[in-house]
Amino acid sequence: MSTPFPFTAVVGQDDLRLALLLNAVSPAVGGVLVRGEKGTAKSTAVRALSALLPEVDVVFGCRFSCAPGSPDPACPDGPHAPGASGSRPARMVELPVGASEDRLVGALDIERALSEGVKAFEPGLLADAHRGILYVDEVNLLHDHLVDLLLDAAAMGASYVEREGVSVRHASRFLLVGTMNPEEGELRPQLLDRFGLTVEVAASREPDQRVEVVRRRLAYDDDPAGFAARWAGEEAAVRQRVVAARALLPSVRLGDGALRQIAATCAAFEVDGMRADIVMARTATALAAWAGRSDVLAEDVRQAALLALPHRRRRNPFDAPGLDEDKLDETLEEFGGQDPGDGDDDPDDPGPGGGPGGQPEPGDAPGGDGDTAARPEAGEGGEPRPSGAGEQSPVRAAEPFRAKVLSVPGLGEGAAGRRSRARTEHGRTTGARRPRGALTKLHLAATVRAAAPHQRARGRSGPGLVVRRDDLRQATREGREGNLVLFVVDASGSMAARQRMGAVKGAVLSLLLDAYQRRDKVGLVTFRGSAAEVALPPTSSVDAAAARLESLPTGGRTPLAAGLLRAHEVLRVERLRDPARRALVVVVTDGRATGGPEPVALASRAARLFAAEQVASVVVDCESGPVRLGLAGRLADELGGTAVTLDELRADSIAGLVKDVQRRAA
Repeated sequence: MSTPFPFTAVVGQDDLRLALLLNAVSPAVGGVLVRGEKGTAKSTAVRALSALLPEVDVVFGCRFSCAPGSPDPACPDGPHAPGASGSRPARMVELPVGASEDRLVGALDIERALSEGVKAFEPGLLADAHRGILYVDEVNLLHDHLVDLLLDAAAMGASYVEREGVSVRHASRFLLVGTMNPEEGELRPQLLDRFGLTVEVAASREPDQRVEVVRRRLAYDDDPAGFAARWAGEEAAVRQRVVAARALLPSVRLGDGALRQIAATCAAFEVDGMRADIVMARTATALAAWAGRSDVLAEDVRQAALLALPHRRRRNPFDAPGLDEDKLDETLEEFGGQDPGDGDDDPDDPGPGGGPGGQPEPGDAPGGDGDTAARPEAGEGGEPRPSGAGEQSPVRAAEPFRAKVLSVPGLGEGAAGRRSRARTEHGRTTGARRPRGALTKLHLAATVRAAAPHQRARGRSGPGLVVRRDDLRQATREGREGNLVLFVVDASGSMAARQRMGAVKGAVLSLLLDAYQRRDKVGLVTFRGSAAEVALPPTSSVDAAAARLESLPTGGRTPLAAGLLRAHEVLRVERLRDPARRALVVVVTDGRATGGPEPVALASRAARLFAAEQVASVVVDCESGPVRLGLAGRLADELGGTAVTLDELRADSIAGLVKDVQRRAA
């Protein structure tokens, strides 16, 4: 087994280390979501945490890590014989992004269950992680149904497997830690809320701190065992502190004054529901125990708010994460009445951010949100944005609205989502087929029909059905997939009227919000002046697309052909990377084409490339005024798509609630 990087050797990242340690002290806090840019020791710190957790007592031979003193009465391996027990290190189990449902929750032997009535169960990762750590790297890329199963198990402390009337339940209590890079997309707000704490991490901009990071990493790579030995004393000190804090935790008093501050803070920041209040209370209690105190102080409440509230304030993916600390301090001061005994202690403690034994360590300066995608940049590859005559400053987007559903026709097989029809692992059952590989979703009726004609030949004598592997049938299901929604936005002078461009940006922002809710990838191509650029390559981060859209200037001629050709190239490259994900091209323009020789003919030929490849497309017609030329409608015909006006994009418009993209005959 490879030697992990020592937890105490991680340079800086004080908030990250504190959040992980608080969960080690009190797993009831609810886990940690670590957000930040790549290369900031997120995974390193999480993997190092397991070495600091105390050993766990287990029943030997139990695949579900039952505690000898209080075994799970419903354990599938039970009942357990007394005395066969011992201890082992706490586990850290990693859930890969591409894991199947069976790998997560476990699998039943369906053939034995049908023919013998035996609950032959193979445990999954949720069983392995019981009483340890379950780590999900890139949790924002995990399929929604797996995230739902994962968080349900974390909330209930148990995992349930239900298959065709056969059910298995086992205990599953673990410290849940997820890491993610916001540039690659966000979690849904209701899933964000299920993580107890969140931490934003960013690399330090201080040269001395960066030097120390490199020095320690090189020393570890040269001699992992020797490097770990040099930090063994600090690791042991923190491990003992975790044990002491766990022992002190039940006696920590959360007074009415601290509870009022917690409730007032959650109300002031308008967080939904009551989970934030409960998490803050548990976190403040763990902070007091970690500091060696038996009373919760205002400083504990403040730190708990900074860890538990930022991710619960986001109403949509375009809201910036974080907390207004001035408002937080005002609220705590206003409701700062304390109980007798609160605030009497003045411990000489280095604070959770300090190094083991009170030694300060070099660290990254906190405060960066880690979301570099939210900062507007030049163009793809750092190229300057194309300039054009009469360029105007960026216009603010109008208020977004609920947009109609634009879907790709046909039946796809792409990544799970909520936009277009697709064959998926989850959804309504539409038929049955022979399984390819492991059986995951049994079609019971089809299996019985396949086995029934052979019962006499197989010598059936009892009530049980004689089922062979060839009889098993996999259920085929139809659900929804996520698509690549590629926006091609006209930023030329003909679109530059400020009120008009604000409405256009508001419409695109509404479609971006819809793409976020439907789990799509998005990309942004803009054209103006004499060229087109990829303002944002295809990504799952719709807030990055919104930031690029907000900073988009306008002006110059209308190189429509260049915009379409650049979009066609983006789709070609993306098709090689992800061939199963179907594309929906949304062209936002008034249909005009100017600049260069034969601009209209060139645009027409470029549009016919999409029609020839049967790419689903829609043109958002931005033409305004009493006299309309209908150029956007002609462009839609050549693309093989359809045209909608800005007003028709609204879900509550008279035109109807849903408008699918229909391919027209070329």
